[in-house]
Amino acid sequence: MQRIYILFSITLFSLISYAQEKKEVTPPYYLRSIIFTGATDEQFPVITLSETATLQFDDIDAQEADYYYKIVHCNYDWTPSNLNKSQYLNGVDDQRIIDYSNSFTTLQPYSHYTLTIPNNRTKLTITGNYMLEIYNDYDELMFSRRFVVYKPAHAVEVNIKRSRDLNYTYTKQVVQLGIKNTTNIINPQEQLKTVILQNYNWNTAIYNIKPQYTLGDELIYKYDQETAFWAGNEYYFFDNNNIRISGNGVLKIELKDIYHSYLYPAERRSEKPYTYYPDINGDFEVNTLNGRNNETEAEYAFVHFFLENEPSLADKDIYVYGKFNNYEFTDENKLTMNKETGVLESTMLLKQGFYNYKFVTIDNSETIDYNNIGGNFYQTENDYMVLVYYRGYGDLYDSLIGVGYGSSQNITN
Repeated sequence: MQRIYILFSITLFSLISYAQEKKEVTPPYYLRSIIFTGATDEQFPVITLSETATLQFDDIDAQEADYYYKIVHCNYDWTPSNLNKSQYLNGVDDQRIIDYSNSFTTLQPYSHYTLTIPNNRTKLTITGNYMLEIYNDYDELMFSRRFVVYKPAHAVEVNIKRSRDLNYTYTKQVVQLGIKNTTNIINPQEQLKTVILQNYNWNTAIYNIKPQYTLGDELIYKYDQETAFWAGNEYYFFDNNNIRISGNGVLKIELKDIYHSYLYPAERRSEKPYTYYPDINGDFEVNTLNGRNNETEAEYAFVHFFLENEPSLADKDIYVYGKFNNYEFTDENKLTMNKETGVLESTMLLKQGFYNYKFVTIDNSETIDYNNIGGNFYQTENDYMVLVYYRGYGDLYDSLIGVGYGSSQNITN
């Protein structure tokens, strides 16, 4: 009896562990400038089965190391699905990345790697969520990134509204949507799941909102609070695509062992009036005017970020936050106070180009405030993406049957 209980406990523990959400793994310091794009979407890899996604990254050890990729299929909530690889792959993964080249005439040497999925060795056969994992030749996981594959079976209409709650009319944006051609879905309340993303950031995603009612062959989602996002503000930015000249947002340039770009000190904008200026909603673009090839001729620079300090920030940890660090909180992008100047600062090694960033605070209770410093303004231009998943009765996985896009540039009351 005791052996049966122990065996049951082990089996249950294995099932619980297996069902845990797969999170993206942070790369080691020497792997930099990770860019993962789709065929038509440069912020996040969203592709159909006939399209390709492209991963690029640099290894600043520049030793032409061997790296391998593996692909894991996941459910809509990023728990691994129960499928065998043969059920979602045609071919094999765990293959070496063979497309790489070394930097040319740069002060910081690096090896640049490129991987296209699918390729001649690995093809995808079903839709859904996927995790792309990169390993070294010791089979150690270096980092991982999400991507999604969909079939455009159902049109998804996305509209952005101001909040009807008077407490948030000026600070939040509400996503309302309709999913068309759903007459073949027997029980949409159970068989459909949705995920709503603001600026392709999975940290703030809203999961599994149910349809409210049906209008003809269209499912309607006209929530207010349940699908509301803090509006935020336009991102801070800098441009050092000419590494020898101070570009937008760059106060000065110094050449030491490599280049150093010192940014203008940023100010808290939460109490200031909203001001529009174009940004790329947290993304970054590698670009060099000092060479012809962005992949292998762009320089690396130590970028110095500064934020003016104030008493209200004394009990908070503050991080520089953006797509360039995959919206993560690490020691590298954490601000510390310079005791001589009283200014908060952080230094990061970044490949030259155009970067968006913001400052995020975490207080003693580990509460994350994404807009404490930037503020929230309903006029802020944000991009929204809605993913629609379907699991029919008897299906073994969540298929992705529709993707919709919206922008708060077209926000209405």
